[in-house]
Amino acid sequence: MTDRLMLLDSASLYFRAFYGVPDKVRAPDGTPVNAVRGFLDIITKLVTLYEPTHLVACWDDDWRPQWRVDLIPTYKTHRVAEVVAVGPDVEVVPDPLEVQVPIIVDVLEALGITIVGAPEHEADDVIGTLATTATMPVDIVTGDRDLFQLVDDARDVRVVYTARGMSNLEVVTDEVVVAKYGVRADQYADFATLRGDASDGLPGVAGIGEKSAATLLGAHGDIDGIVRAARAGEGMSAGVAAKITNALPYLEVAPTVVAVVKDLDLPTPDARLRPLDDAQRAALGALSEKWALGTAADRIAAVLDQTA
Repeated sequence: MTDRLMLLDSASLYFRAFYGVPDKVRAPDGTPVNAVRGFLDIITKLVTLYEPTHLVACWDDDWRPQWRVDLIPTYKTHRVAEVVAVGPDVEVVPDPLEVQVPIIVDVLEALGITIVGAPEHEADDVIGTLATTATMPVDIVTGDRDLFQLVDDARDVRVVYTARGMSNLEVVTDEVVVAKYGVRADQYADFATLRGDASDGLPGVAGIGEKSAATLLGAHGDIDGIVRAARAGEGMSAGVAAKITNALPYLEVAPTVVAVVKDLDLPTPDARLRPLDDAQRAALGALSEKWALGTAADRIAAVLDQTA
């Protein structure tokens, strides 16, 4: 089997699991475990469908890094539940999900699935670094369009896009990005900067939507080229040039916020998937009994037993 690395946008997937599995699924002590079970089933399905040889659960060590907030104060503001004086702000996470995240970590560790995070960075940045430095083909599993910027057919880096549900997964390649948005994957971060994204608190350039952003990038290549043209009054209407120049303070900082980091100093653990050894099987069994993980634990153990 050809080596292939799968990178999980973990929070994206366990949020999806939490909302996709009824919260009546609980452990004997009453703790909800719907996200745990659902997350395990998601991994089982992904490994079965795409047959990765290596797997990393990428983690948000800081879901809203201060350095991004310093550049754009509205960044993810609407998701803040509590502002913390020292350390990352508290994200809006339903209590029944929050109590399950440590259980998910324990189960992943029992399964031998590698977890990688980085201080002051999001999972997106971990994914960006691992995808960029990988020496094998990569599948990035996420519901976040921002990671389309990492798609690269030449290096066989794809996104397995989950936004339409686990029963309707979409494999995003360069061709798909161009067909959907009219820009190349390597232009997608600039496209998102221009368009803006309410879900991340990015205002975008006032008056510039997806079609206008794609047209501008097609004509001028990137944001720097668009700004040069606007300042020179060439290659665009006076109205569009005014929109760009009015947004210059935003355009000076937003590309840094939108672009995923690709050069983090990360550990290089052995992320190869393997059958469970006796100790792992015992640890998983104990967790399964404590948290009533049932067939979800059995299924993921079975699929790992098929790996080499």
